[in-house]
Amino acid sequence: MRKTIDTRFADSRAADLSLAYGLRPLPALGTHSVTLGGLTVELRVLGASHQVVLGDWSETVACLPDRPGALPAREEQVVGDYVVRFEARCEHPADFSAAVSRVIASCEADPHALVAEFPGSPLAVTALAAGASGDGVAWETWHAYPQAGELVYTKSVVSPR
Repeated sequence: MRKTIDTRFADSRAADLSLAYGLRPLPALGTHSVTLGGLTVELRVLGASHQVVLGDWSETVACLPDRPGALPAREEQVVGDYVVRFEARCEHPADFSAAVSRVIASCEADPHALVAEFPGSPLAVTALAAGASGDGVAWETWHAYPQAGELVYTKSVVSPR
């Protein structure tokens, strides 16, 4: 699913992003719910960030005012009833435009994905794609920051404990 967001892209950068689990659903600019293996996953775009809601649990990757930026490269945690594996990396593709275009094309073709484009820059994109993973669910996200040429990739796998 592709959605153009009415809110202009806010300049930010990869280093401002932080990870939080269990936040209440934050106001979303775009949402897409998918059901995978009996589990409903809500993909949510929050400005230049994202939130994924699974039942009463959530993962938020965002520029949060009460948290310092810095995503972990890799971590595994037990959070409530789930085992969560998270990874993140920031890339500076030589051809930023082509890299973002590939993300858009891949997610646009996926019924379990959401691509949000922000006005002001055709390369200002947040994309999320969900899929089944064993007895749990997984999702990948991409945050494109054209002003810095940064493409942030995250992957999460959530399984029952």
